[in-house]
Amino acid sequence: MGKLTVRALRAVLAVVFAGTVLVQALMVWALATDPEDGSLPLTPLRLITIVGLMSAQVALVCVWRLVAMVRRGTVFSHAAFRYVDGVIGAIVAASLVWFAVTAVNAPGQREDPGVTVIMGGIGLAILGVALVVLLLRMLLTQAVARDVEAARMQAELDEVI
Repeated sequence: MGKLTVRALRAVLAVVFAGTVLVQALMVWALATDPEDGSLPLTPLRLITIVGLMSAQVALVCVWRLVAMVRRGTVFSHAAFRYVDGVIGAIVAASLVWFAVTAVNAPGQREDPGVTVIMGGIGLAILGVALVVLLLRMLLTQAVARDVEAARMQAELDEVI
């Protein structure tokens, strides 16, 4: 991974992280100062937004750490699993948050339940992303096993030579 790519990715991650923190702060401020007018369940939606952004922040931090490991050449180690598992957990949490948004929104969609069905489909798609990352974790497991085996074989070869 080139230096320019790492810097660009880190810049994007930092901007997105700062944006999520700003939105969370605004949601907390809105919870404290802006009363509901009854048209929408604002308090649950604001709380769900805060929790959803936390899951995004966990994923961002884990990706940042994985990028650092790639840059150092240590991504094919057991330490990487902690961060990949963090990304998977954050994606699953995001899908649960989306299902909560769907549940809060559903009563207002009684006349047009198609919106709720579409929102449920989006939640399933988010879970699908978690499954793709799980598949990539399995590939990482195989790569780490092969790397360990190659190191063992290299050590044996070094003893013979």
